[in-house]
Amino acid sequence: MKPTTDPRVDAYIENSAAFARPILRHWRELVHQACPAVVETTKWGMPFFTHHGILCYMAAFTAHGRFGFWHQGMKAELGPLRDRLHRITRPADLPDDHSLFRLFKAAVKLNEGAKPARPGPTAGKKTAPRPPADLAAALRQNPAANATFAKFSPSHRREYIAWITDAKRPETRERRLAATLAQLAGGRPRHWKYQGR
Repeated sequence: MKPTTDPRVDAYIENSAAFARPILRHWRELVHQACPAVVETTKWGMPFFTHHGILCYMAAFTAHGRFGFWHQGMKAELGPLRDRLHRITRPADLPDDHSLFRLFKAAVKLNEGAKPARPGPTAGKKTAPRPPADLAAALRQNPAANATFAKFSPSHRREYIAWITDAKRPETRERRLAATLAQLAGGRPRHWKYQGR
């Protein structure tokens, strides 16, 4: 089966920093080997791979690459590899091909086994997530940030909430909270840097 590629992914790789190109190409190649039916696309300016929903993604920054899986069930599969995949600076930083292949196969299995949600009385409605106490308190003190957060869609709010609550150390959480307020005060969504890239 010929891989279903997207020219926007080719362009993304070519426009990435030199160190990142071989890493991105390797990840892409392994995804297609593990799931020949995978389809490439871009979301938020980054390459994504889909198969029965979003399977995984890759991104390149100034000094590191980031790779991740979409299905919540992959957290248990990844274990300590999750943090490792969030900061790749050279090909040797990637887990070995056998481990990555196993992860891709696990992600495919999870996506293929996902059952569609049953429609209920709230089907189609996106409920606004509740911010954690520290974010709620900070928003009350910052009218501009609060106004932006209030008008954002539930998905945009969830991105900020997840970023803050995923912090493992208090100092990291404080830094993310401060960055969140600054970006919200400027009217920016969480991933504003990748929009229009």
